[in-house]
Amino acid sequence: MAKRATSKKPKKTTNNNGKYISWFWRIFAVGILSVVMLFLLASWNVFGELPSFEELENPESNLATKIISVDGKLLGTYYNENRTPIKYEDLPQNLIDALVATEDERYYEHSGIDFKGTARAFAYLGKKGGASTITQQLSKLLFTGEAAKGWERYTQKVKEYVIATRLERQYTKQEIVAMYLNKFDFLFRAIGISSASRIYFNKDVKDLELHESAVLVAMLKNPRQYNPYREISREKSLMRRNQVFKQMEKNGMITTAEKDSLQAIPMVVTFTPEGHADGIATYFRENLKKFLSKWIEENPKGEDENGNLEYYNIYRDGLTITTTIDSRMQKLAEEAVEKHMPNLQSAFDKQNANNTTAPFRDIEKEDIALIFNRAMKSSERWRKMKAQGKSDSDIKKSFDVKTDMTVFSWRGDIDTLMTPRDSIRYYKKFLRSGMMSMVPQTGEVRAWVGGINMTHFQYDHVQTGKRQVGSTFKPFLYATAVDQLHISPCDTLPNTLYTIPAGSHGNTKDWTPENSGGDMGGMVTMKYALAQSINTISARLMDKVGPSQVLKLASDLGVDTKNIPEVPSIALGTPDISLYEMVSAYGAFANKGVYVKPQMVSTIQDKNGTILYQHVPETRDVLSDESAYITLELMKGVTSSGSGARLRHSWRKDGVYKNTVTGYPYGFTNPIAGKTGTTQNQSDGWFMGVVPDLVTGVWVGGDDRSVHFPGIGYGQGATMALPIWALYMKGVYANIDLKVSDKDFERPENLSIETNCDNYKSNGVSDDLPDELDF
Repeated sequence: MAKRATSKKPKKTTNNNGKYISWFWRIFAVGILSVVMLFLLASWNVFGELPSFEELENPESNLATKIISVDGKLLGTYYNENRTPIKYEDLPQNLIDALVATEDERYYEHSGIDFKGTARAFAYLGKKGGASTITQQLSKLLFTGEAAKGWERYTQKVKEYVIATRLERQYTKQEIVAMYLNKFDFLFRAIGISSASRIYFNKDVKDLELHESAVLVAMLKNPRQYNPYREISREKSLMRRNQVFKQMEKNGMITTAEKDSLQAIPMVVTFTPEGHADGIATYFRENLKKFLSKWIEENPKGEDENGNLEYYNIYRDGLTITTTIDSRMQKLAEEAVEKHMPNLQSAFDKQNANNTTAPFRDIEKEDIALIFNRAMKSSERWRKMKAQGKSDSDIKKSFDVKTDMTVFSWRGDIDTLMTPRDSIRYYKKFLRSGMMSMVPQTGEVRAWVGGINMTHFQYDHVQTGKRQVGSTFKPFLYATAVDQLHISPCDTLPNTLYTIPAGSHGNTKDWTPENSGGDMGGMVTMKYALAQSINTISARLMDKVGPSQVLKLASDLGVDTKNIPEVPSIALGTPDISLYEMVSAYGAFANKGVYVKPQMVSTIQDKNGTILYQHVPETRDVLSDESAYITLELMKGVTSSGSGARLRHSWRKDGVYKNTVTGYPYGFTNPIAGKTGTTQNQSDGWFMGVVPDLVTGVWVGGDDRSVHFPGIGYGQGATMALPIWALYMKGVYANIDLKVSDKDFERPENLSIETNCDNYKSNGVSDDLPDELDF
């Protein structure tokens, strides 16, 4: 029997594709949820503290305090970070275009995270560029810091994403660009785009050209690897700059032809460092800290949440200090010092060639040892070694061990091997200088040069240092006599020895001063006596008015007289007085007898532009208009026929004039009131010069009084200090924009004192003399 055929039931097929699709969506969902969870965990501070709303609103930033000149130039900054914030509207468009094209070409399309760029970075493992947006880079600069390692790198990235989205909600795109460029460190103390523009190109940001902006944008990738100043990275910097142009072409910001022409431009950097000892007005900026410290102490910000007073900090609060310094006049002053002092130093060194105690003179070996001991104990080396617990004997021994050092010279710094003891002697030989220039009517200080080089000689010789003033003190004596005795420049006195006896005016013994050079005899006018610094006449005047009255006038003119003895010899300039005090005192003569305290700061503003301080002049009436004018008339004789007459010369002379009186002949023809000063042994040389709207003083001398010229030819104020004044004023008058007067001093309307001494011969004597002053 045939078997019955049986049919098999067909098997049911499973849709494997559906299973894969299901798993894909599950994994995708888990991935999305994981990403969301990562962001949530980051926002919940699981991976570390995130900035609060208040911190996002006011991110902590060390802002440099700007010091601005009266003519609007940046003199320098005080900083922990040399950062000067700049607003978006002050950024050039070429810089913004270069930034966006290179760092974040979809910047205006995303909200902090470029998802397209992120996907590309994941797909190609970063080989075709990263995905970090400008906003993410800002979040890193502000809050997350340097790149982490290992797994922390990924959590840090998540935090940057979260902060970036928050920043985008908090700020506009323009504000984010400005914040990023203000925060970035371009190296060499160039924190932020404003500092970078000044340091690398010596110009304001707004003045950057596209090829310069591209160099700075190129540095954003890595400021060290693509630094245009470092020799090792210049080639990379150039290549990266040219890549910026390619990116701008790619994004339609420039044409191909423009790209090609820009890439052909050589990369030129004008490196202008901004260290605390760099730039102009370095001594002024350092001295300004004293004023600011006092102002900060007297003007607290307010109280914190605990009721404690908060104070401004010049290194991080971004203040703007508008000063009275004129950058043009400051440069002229510094140039005058830099021109004259090397010439003077050369002459000084030649005269010390055979001096066995050089650079010291007229001093015993024991005194030289004391100078060295004092210098060692005040040195940084001594301070550091003492802090390490070293004994005095061990420290002294270290001063005789040769070491590598960089020392100052007028031809430029020198790297050398020298013992610290020898370096003390080396530095002691350099003559120092101080100079200050002020508007007498307002007290505004226009120029301040405290020394010859701030890096190597930090001591300020304008306000901190006090030195014997020599005959520059005599105008105080003459002004007192004019005010009290109504003397005229044409009145006469005998040029003979005069004694103020012991017991008179505080004298402990008879005082009979002699004239420099010993010339005496005949009758001389007051104008001639001051012009020639005749000491016998000063003695007669001092005996008549008394030292107490002279010191009272000096004090009223701003001179600190507490430590000046009330004795007749002060008439010859024995007191130690600062250049700052002398300039401010002379200012009253040009300001009709009204003293105005020197002014260094006009305004102080906070980082938002709110005015915190506005200068209010401090003035007082000291002399009558007439007495001040007569004193000026007396001092005009100094520059017409006296020790300052070389200002008028228009012909050349040999000898000391040829090489040492720098810039001679000067050929000034305008009225100038002045006074030279030379102290005992030629230790100090002074010149004070006054024109109607500018009073300027100059001091030159050694660090120690025993460092001086051997003779009066080179060691007098007319050789040491006057050339700096002359060079400076020649420059001032050459710049008509400064508008410094070359006219005569304003004559009082009801002048009762005779000033026309034309009837007298140049030596102050006439055939038809008036009656002698009845002293």
